[in-house]
Amino acid sequence: MIALLLRDLRLALRAGGGFGLGLAFFLIVTVMVPFGVGPDAALLSRIAPGVLWIGALLACLLSLDRILALDWEDGSLDLLATAPLPMEAVVSVKALAHWITTGLPLVLAAPALGVLLNLPPSGYLWLVLSLALGTPALSVIGTFGAALTVGIKRGGLLLSLLVLPLYVPTLIFGAEVARRGAEGLAVATPLAMLGGISFGAMALLPFASAVVLRINLR
Repeated sequence: MIALLLRDLRLALRAGGGFGLGLAFFLIVTVMVPFGVGPDAALLSRIAPGVLWIGALLACLLSLDRILALDWEDGSLDLLATAPLPMEAVVSVKALAHWITTGLPLVLAAPALGVLLNLPPSGYLWLVLSLALGTPALSVIGTFGAALTVGIKRGGLLLSLLVLPLYVPTLIFGAEVARRGAEGLAVATPLAMLGGISFGAMALLPFASAVVLRINLR
């Protein structure tokens, strides 16, 4: 599993679309918001948690089609299916590699981008915590969507349509944690719901993704 993870990380670095693309998209979305809503500092402060979460979600969505598509095209996925490593473990490693190359940079960059949107200082910790807890769910759900659409030519749009509704609960509770934290309110309930979604997705979806992949590889 470690060798597979390192291979996926190397491929993401060589392709240049892992660490850089999602982060650049996150930055562009955040920078463009003040141009769209105006320079009202109070308004930017109120919408900052939601905008940052939507930016992170879209940045994750941007790279989902590369999770399994390249392995499908070069035949690596067929070899992985016949390897001693269970398909559930393969799917989990793919999701972990996607989170390291896409979700983790977003978590680290979020405080700096929060400054651009005048996020209150009390919200930085909760923004980072919500993204650290929620972005793994985005990667796992996205891997499930990639498994459903693997092998479909130009399936990127279909993948987005399938995955976006599944992202909604994570977006709601993630943004709510950051908003409540910024306003000094209690965050226990949305934080627990966000954690439940993430851990539930990580526990169940790799099995569903593995079943779908086995069907697609027949």
